[in-house]
Amino acid sequence: MSLTTKKTKPKTCKNPACGASFVPTFSRAQKVCSWACGLAIKDVNQEKARKSLALIERKEIQVRKEALKSRTDHLKDAEKAVRDYRRTYELSIGSGCISCGESQESILAAQGWKTGGAFDAGHFLGKGARPELRLEPTNIWLQCKSCNAGSSKYARKGITVSQGFRDGLIARIGLEAVEALEADHAPRKHETEQLKAITAEYRTKLKELKKGQAA
Repeated sequence: MSLTTKKTKPKTCKNPACGASFVPTFSRAQKVCSWACGLAIKDVNQEKARKSLALIERKEIQVRKEALKSRTDHLKDAEKAVRDYRRTYELSIGSGCISCGESQESILAAQGWKTGGAFDAGHFLGKGARPELRLEPTNIWLQCKSCNAGSSKYARKGITVSQGFRDGLIARIGLEAVEALEADHAPRKHETEQLKAITAEYRTKLKELKKGQAA
């Protein structure tokens, strides 16, 4: 019985300047048709290898950082994820500042120069006094940076920023819903894994929201 040798299939040379079809002679992994073409793309391959190693190193650093995070760190991550989503969502539907009632256009004109932008995601019930609601989406709304900092300059005439926030929220979700939020004192002691899940959930929501805006 005769043994048949499996034929090596032709390949296309990986040198963009060449692109010739060739049959590998050194090994099946051969990517170029000649030593000259191999030398021609040497720097490109080295750059790809450098970028790959750099990416691996960054991922390893991120993994080590994640391993060192405390519950407080994960709580901050979760809060940022929820706030980033809420701010972007409110901006996407054209909302103005919940406290002073100014439109996005007027806020940008007056405060667009500020570091970090003109808009924040502010808590209706402060996380210092009401920490159980710090991750509650219905407690987080779009504010201009001045109102979030407590500036009376941008408050509605004759009322405080917090009063303006409450009035704006009543206009958005109704008095009953606002009073229910104010009466909500249910403890929320999120474990680390729950906080990680919240962070992942809202980062995914933000990514999908941005993808929808770009479409």
